[in-house]
Amino acid sequence: MSKKDKIIKFVDLFAGLGGIRLGFQQALADYGLKGKCLYTAEIKPHALRAYNHNFPGENVKYTNVTEIQKSDIDSFNILLGGFPCQAFSLAGQRMGFEDNYKGLCRGTLFMDVARICEYHKPKVIFCENVKGLTIHDR
Repeated sequence: MSKKDKIIKFVDLFAGLGGIRLGFQQALADYGLKGKCLYTAEIKPHALRAYNHNFPGENVKYTNVTEIQKSDIDSFNILLGGFPCQAFSLAGQRMGFEDNYKGLCRGTLFMDVARICEYHKPKVIFCENVKGLTIHDR
C-alpha cells in the first residue's frame, strides 16, 4: 500500500466546532495522507450545528462521552480530544476532580478518554494541552 492509499482512522471526542480535526486533517494532507473520522462526540447544540456545517454529510448527533460504550467505536489509529479544561486550567477555578458545573464533573472527563484508549490502544492520543492538568493534586 502506498502512502497515498493509506487512510488514517481517527475519532474526534469533545469535538467542539471541529478545530482540532481541521488542523489534524490539514497536517495529514501536507504529508500526502488522508484521514477518515470514524466517530465523533459532542454535547453542545451550537457546537454540533457548527461541526455539521464544517463537515457536511456527517450529521453528527449529541453524544455524551461518559455514555459511550467503547465497543461501539470501530478500531482507530488516532484519538483527537479537546476535553473541557476549565477544571484544571490555571485561568479557571482549579477544582480538578471536584469540579461541579451544573451538576456535572468536567474534571473526570479525561478518564473517559483513557477508558476508550485502554480498550482500543490507538497509536497516537492527541489531546488539547491544558496547563495545570498534570500538576493538579500532585
